[in-house]
Amino acid sequence: MAASGIRGPKQIWSAFKWSMKGLRAGWQHEASFRLEACLALVLVPLGLWLGNGPLEKIALVLPAVLVLSAELLNSAVEAVVDKVSPEFHELAGRAKDMGSAAVFLLLVMTGLSWVLILAPRWLV
Repeated sequence: MAASGIRGPKQIWSAFKWSMKGLRAGWQHEASFRLEACLALVLVPLGLWLGNGPLEKIALVLPAVLVLSAELLNSAVEAVVDKVSPEFHELAGRAKDMGSAAVFLLLVMTGLSWVLILAPRWLV
């Protein structure tokens, strides 16, 4: 149950508004998110156009969306760490580095998906 006690369509609408607020905050405060969002604005339509069939389309589009999701989670972790531990602490640094590594791995997966799906067509 939501904190305000609302349920049903009102709860869904509230969750949608909070999600939009989070996307707006990511765009306003995170340069990495803006860069990756611009990349996704190119890759998602391109992936839908270049993919042969639904599975290829998903394999080209999904990684770009996952990068955005991971970037928002990484930014959330960084914000909480900075709030809780403004001075340097090894564990705080490790948490931030691990969040960054998660985004990096998804970026690698994005590139790998595109190469594995599209390169064979271009090499023939």
